[in-house]
Amino acid sequence: MAKKIWFLAITLLLSFLITTNWHKIPSTASRNLNVGQNIEPPITIGYSNWAGWWPWAIAESEGLFSKHNINVELLWYDNYSKSMEDLASGYIDGNCQTLNDTITFSVDAVKGEVVVLVNDNSAGNDKIIAAEGINNIQDLKNKQVAIEAGVVDDFLLTLALEEAGMSRSDVEIIDIETGAAAEAFAAGQADAVGAFPPFWLTALKREGSKEIISSKAFPGAIPDLLVVTEQLVNTHPDKVQALVNTWFDILDFMANNPTRADEIMANRAGVNPQELQLFKAGTKMFNLADNLEAFADGNNMKHMPYAARKMTKFLQNSLKSIDKQPNLNKIFNQRFIQAYVIEQ
Repeated sequence: MAKKIWFLAITLLLSFLITTNWHKIPSTASRNLNVGQNIEPPITIGYSNWAGWWPWAIAESEGLFSKHNINVELLWYDNYSKSMEDLASGYIDGNCQTLNDTITFSVDAVKGEVVVLVNDNSAGNDKIIAAEGINNIQDLKNKQVAIEAGVVDDFLLTLALEEAGMSRSDVEIIDIETGAAAEAFAAGQADAVGAFPPFWLTALKREGSKEIISSKAFPGAIPDLLVVTEQLVNTHPDKVQALVNTWFDILDFMANNPTRADEIMANRAGVNPQELQLFKAGTKMFNLADNLEAFADGNNMKHMPYAARKMTKFLQNSLKSIDKQPNLNKIFNQRFIQAYVIEQ
């Protein structure tokens, strides 16, 4: 009788433990739920706080990716540099980044980097802001310029100096992160600053400060791109094509639904409607014709192969930030733009 009572007690105790801790027990059924279903992971695309890249949020909000049967996970990076590092390390499938940064990171990218689409060109959004009394580039001689070495605004400064018959050695470069550079200039700690939005808004708070030149003076000098891994191009060209096709659907949506498009972009960027319009004005969104021109070879900055050669020279000789020249022929792949032309 005693044995039966003990057996019953032990049974009840085990039942209680199993019932109360069922959620802690790994479920084989849950783990294997997707087995045999061939559910592919999403394509991961990074993007950051730049007016030409905000439109990708429209595709996510309005279901434009699914129209092309592609599963995309957009990853928002508050730190633009981190997005480039993640693409170069192969942690993500694609990223929105500039041409000069692509040249820099492509050399050591573990899965390769390929430009498949131009989202926009900076058309005034990158600026050189100077203190009172400095009215042009020539006035910068022997002055201190706060700028993040190697980024697009450093390249803009170099182009402007060259056009004025000067070089970077004619100014004192204070190499500092762009946000900090704008703050330093606003505080009177530099004579000029190179910045992109929203940081030049901070720079212009300094009394008497003004823009002396912008990217508007150098069309094509700062192209903003969709860059994917070479591995993705080789293994899933259909998905790359879907990404490119989605971009042109985004542009159509922006044209047909401007109020809704602006609302989505402003929310994503964290800017007010007035700031949104200001930043949009300095950004030239690239349609199909613009992309065709950009990918074609030519003899000016509007053509990316030409621009890439000039940028590589800048990175190697002026900055010495890269030791070897990347294979520029492999960086650009216009097959997806050409395929879109055929589809139309």
